[in-house]
This record gives sequence, C-alpha cells and structure tokens, in this order.
Amino acid sequence: MATSQGAFPQPELAKNGFVFETRLKAWLAACAALLMALGITLYYRPFALLDRVTEARLFANGMQNQDVVIDGHRIHYLVGGTGQPIVLVHGLGSRASDWVGLIGPLVRSGHRVYAIDLLGYGDSERPASAHYSIAEEAHVVEGFLQAQNLQHTDLAGWSMGGWISMVVATDMPQRVSRLVLLDSAGLRFQPSFDPILFTPSDMAQIRALERLLSPSAPLMPDFLARAFLVRAQPEAWVIRRSVDAMLTGQNLLDNKLKQLTMPVLIVWGKEDNLTPLSMAYTIHAGVPNSQLEVFDGCGHLAPGLCASRIAPDMVSFLDKSGGWRDSPQESASVQSPQVSRSSTSGFWGLFSFAKVKRTRTEATAPASKPAGSH
Repeated sequence: MATSQGAFPQPELAKNGFVFETRLKAWLAACAALLMALGITLYYRPFALLDRVTEARLFANGMQNQDVVIDGHRIHYLVGGTGQPIVLVHGLGSRASDWVGLIGPLVRSGHRVYAIDLLGYGDSERPASAHYSIAEEAHVVEGFLQAQNLQHTDLAGWSMGGWISMVVATDMPQRVSRLVLLDSAGLRFQPSFDPILFTPSDMAQIRALERLLSPSAPLMPDFLARAFLVRAQPEAWVIRRSVDAMLTGQNLLDNKLKQLTMPVLIVWGKEDNLTPLSMAYTIHAGVPNSQLEVFDGCGHLAPGLCASRIAPDMVSFLDKSGGWRDSPQESASVQSPQVSRSSTSGFWGLFSFAKVKRTRTEATAPASKPAGSH
C-alpha cells in the first residue's frame, strides 16, 4: 500500500513507538528509584539529606564556609554578601546555619552577613577544657570582631546568642552600631521547665522540648525525633556545660540594660514558653533606644519558623539611620508564619507549620514605648 509523501511506513512508526515507550519506562523507573532512594535516606538519615538542602540554600545566597583561629581554637563561620556588616550569634544547641531563613533577606538587602558557630557548636572546635559560659562565648565573639576588623558592625543574637550579644555590646559599645535581640535570654527569671530537656535522652523529653519551644507547631515525626537523639549526642556535654554556667547567674544583664545605648530591635514570639514574653517587655523598658516587635503564632523558634515575617522588620530596622520607629504600627490581622526549612537544631520546624492563633498577652507593654504586633 502506498504511503503519502513524507510519512513513515507503518513498521517504522511501530519501531519509533516502541523506542519511545521503552525510554519512557526507563525514565519512570529511574525517577521511581530516585524517589525511593530519597525516601529511604530521609527516613534513616534525614539530617544528611536536610543538611544538603540547607547548604544549597546558603550557597544560593552566596554564603561561604570559613575558619578563623581565636585564642588558639578553630572557629567556623559563614560569610557572604556585601554592604553594612552584621554578625549573627546562634543560641544553645544551635549553629550558624540555623539563621538560613534570615540570611537570604539580609544578603539581598545589601548586608555582609557573618554567621558564627560559637565555641563547641556546629563545626567549631570543642575543647575539653572549656566551660562554654556566657563570658567565654562573648570573648569568642569579641575576638571574632577583632579578627575580621569589624570596627562598626550590627549584631544579632537569638536566645543564648542574644545574651552573649548584649554582653558584647556592653563590652564593646563603640563597635556595635545596632543590636537585634531575638527571643533573648540574659535576665533573671524562674524557669518553668527542667533544664534536662536541653539534652533529651528519650522520646518523652523530646516531645516536652518541642512543646516548650513551639507550642503551636505539630510534633515532628517519630523517625525524625529518633534521628535527632542520635545527632544531638556529640554536643550534649557542651550544652550541659553551657546550661550549668548559665544557671550560676553570672553575667546577667538586669542591671546593665541602660548601658545598651545603641538602637536595639527586640523580636519575640508571643508563644515563647522558654524565654517568656515578659522578658521582652522588661528589656524594652530598660533599653533607652529600643523597638519591640511581637509575633503571634510563634514561639522560641520564631527566627526560624517565622523568618519570612520577621525579615522585613529586621531589614527595615537595620536600614533606618534613626534606629527605631517612634510609633510602631499595630498589625491589623494575623499573618500565617512560614517554615524555614533548616537542617539544624531547630529541626522540628522542618515539617511543621506553626498554627496561627491569637493568644493572651502575658505582660503589658510600657505605654511610653509601644510594641508592634504581628
């Protein structure tokens, strides 16, 4: 039978169809195998995969891994971006990459970002002789500023990192242009929890720690919790030393808040059960040139879980020459927090979406210095 001009004979069509079907099946099989491998890796070694995701996000924002020797100890840090420098100081049991949700906005807004791994944490050295106290870690940060020749820099600290940053700012006020405190420790208060939760050894303690840090977020899957128990062990002894040092009450800032004369932004999750909201109002009242922003639906992990909501206020504060707004605007509605997917000690945020809800105010903001609400 004759064929029309330019058409393939029937056997040729069948042959090409067979080749296409074979290639399609091979492609689908390869995709299925890849998905299965990713699933197995995620289940048995979740942090190995999540670490790669975080590294990719950091690389996309131009961040590089660097080391510097301070007092004979190797300190790891991330650095990237150009413009006004800012140094980010993480909290207890955390690491530099926990800032991944805020690093991107800071780099894109024209800042040179340094995120430091404190002594004993992340990829920094863990000397057996160190106490890992606030004073020791503040000394490391001060040494870092000197090593990088940062004569005038912004400084931000989260949780224990906020405490350390306040100590640095009182020790070196001439070097710190602006200070950002995110769910910061550093004031005297009576804990409502057992400090043993900071180094959990079983699933029950992990669940209790989750509820303490992010009461609105769903609990992380059991396989991820089990993986964390394994991952947390190398730093557990460092965390215990840090906690023991903090519990001595040395280097508290209750009577030194007025020494923070630079512009200070105070960021707090309204549902923070670790460092309660009342501490934010105390800092706000005691620091002369301060701005307080409170975020609904967020707990102690607000800089991670609510990074997309915090970033605009943080960037605006850092870019304003006046430091803080005279009349922070109340938010008309509650916005949904977005999860920052970081393979770090804020790990339960990886698969959790903080539920937005209005909660009762735990303290009243000073009338003369209103607090912004989000």
